[in-house]
Amino acid sequence: MAMAIADIEAMIRAALPDAKVEVRDLAGDGEHYAAKVVSPAFKGKSRVQQHQLVYAALKGRMGGELHALALTTAAE
Repeated sequence: MAMAIADIEAMIRAALPDAKVEVRDLAGDGEHYAAKVVSPAFKGKSRVQQHQLVYAALKGRMGGELHALALTTAAE
């Protein structure tokens, strides 16, 4: 079962409350998303560490309920 955009955004915001989060459905199929996450929590972290924080926020749903996520992150 696919995840809704609102659920993805809510999970990221719960873990990174100060983040600006934008999620788009890339294919219109509810399975392929792109997310842009900008957060002060990313300051001083590598891109890999930033992505790991976002994936941790999704609590293991990547590859299951959340099939594909093209992720762009930046420190605020």
